[in-house]
Amino acid sequence: MTPNFPRTKRTCVLRPAAAAWLVVGCTLLSPCIVVAQVLVPASDGTATASGDDPEMTTPGTTNANAAAAAGTAPGQDALTTGSISTDAGEPLLNDPIIDEDMARTNLRENTVDGLRSQLDLERDDAPGIRLGSFILKPALGQTFNYESTRTGSSKDSRSYLETGLKGTLTSDWSRHQLSVTGEGTWQRNLSGSGETEPTADLEAALRLDIGHDTTGTLKAGYHFEREDATDPNAISGANTQSGVNQYTLGAGIAHDFGILRGSAKVDYDRYVYGDVDLSDGSTLSQEDRNRHAGAVTLRAGYELSPALVPFIEASAGKSIYDLRTDTSGFERSYDSYGGRAGVEVDLGEKLSGEIALGYETYRFDDNRLDNLSGFTIDGLLNWSPQRGTDITYGISTGIEPSTTAGDSGALAYTLSSNATHELRSNLVARLSNSLTFRNYPSGSVSEDQRVWLAGAGLTWDLNRYLALTGDIGYEHTTQDTGPSTNVARVGVGLTLRR
Repeated sequence: MTPNFPRTKRTCVLRPAAAAWLVVGCTLLSPCIVVAQVLVPASDGTATASGDDPEMTTPGTTNANAAAAAGTAPGQDALTTGSISTDAGEPLLNDPIIDEDMARTNLRENTVDGLRSQLDLERDDAPGIRLGSFILKPALGQTFNYESTRTGSSKDSRSYLETGLKGTLTSDWSRHQLSVTGEGTWQRNLSGSGETEPTADLEAALRLDIGHDTTGTLKAGYHFEREDATDPNAISGANTQSGVNQYTLGAGIAHDFGILRGSAKVDYDRYVYGDVDLSDGSTLSQEDRNRHAGAVTLRAGYELSPALVPFIEASAGKSIYDLRTDTSGFERSYDSYGGRAGVEVDLGEKLSGEIALGYETYRFDDNRLDNLSGFTIDGLLNWSPQRGTDITYGISTGIEPSTTAGDSGALAYTLSSNATHELRSNLVARLSNSLTFRNYPSGSVSEDQRVWLAGAGLTWDLNRYLALTGDIGYEHTTQDTGPSTNVARVGVGLTLRR
């Protein structure tokens, strides 16, 4: 016969020292003891502790005997030495609904590959700097690099210093989230000849948790880069190519209608091109390439399962150039239309991504320019074959308007892959590879182009604040006619994090 102990309203208060010893003791115990044991009533009147094997519980018995041996009342956790009471004096911890929620949220989470996790006390990311309700994580890098460029029979080389600064600022709010990311590089030649390639990226994104199934996003950004000498729109023989300034704004909203998902977004881009420095000391203005571009995108998906969501997408846009006609007398403004159909896949940490097939067209205001149209394929796949190894595969299609007289532009297809692997807990290897095909319409003055990029690198974390980096890279550009261009780079440097 199970003894029936009366409920009491006494509350046991732990002294600080005793509470500290209790936490240490519980941590050192077996994980099966750390997980909270909660009595869950069964339909046959028996009570089974969550996390226990049901076959180990004898029908018709409860855990009251165990509670009596521990000196606690039935339904109270044996590891609990006190109770939280409401204003009416009833203990909250005896509420079966609250107990079930606590048991569900306190369960241990398995690792990706099912192996037993190991805690490395010496490995820790930089903690960052707290600024009110934000956390700032800056990083400063300095590298020494050597670059060799060969075009046909000519060869140039240079050694240069590259200084990089990047950081993230993330809010720590209970609802909504604001994140700001920035990165910039500056180069200074030490010897040899060659064009420096500074870059800058800044983006702010605000996520608004409007409702349980509705999320809004607002974003703004800035991007700067200098056109490469091998770019199809680059000026031949220039000492310094044009600098491209891109300003972006965007807003979007997404809502789940049960098994249906819908989203809409608006994007705006502003492109401003700098002057080109020619070899004779003069400059060439590129203001006829400045333009505004905007697009509206609608997307609808159907959830076959949480891991598989087919979708369709439609977009329409408009691009307006500052000058009605360029220096060759062509009206470059255009309307764009596109449609895609694809599928989202989410199999957890092991595999996720999406792929879509579609069709896109650019219709220019000038009747002398042929419309740019073609089939598109876009996708991104994230794969983690084992712990510490992450691989990303990507494929994308873009339409690039041209500045060559009589040419509309090209369709650019890009295949890419990136991999990171932890050789040791403080040593990470990186590999990257991409291949771009630029296809011009038949009869175009410009030639088809292929660009192959490959790179490898190592990052050795000396501690959580300082890392040693090493990188090598190779770029190969070919056209149907004319000489190919080969660029090789190698660099080593230090990165300081906070």
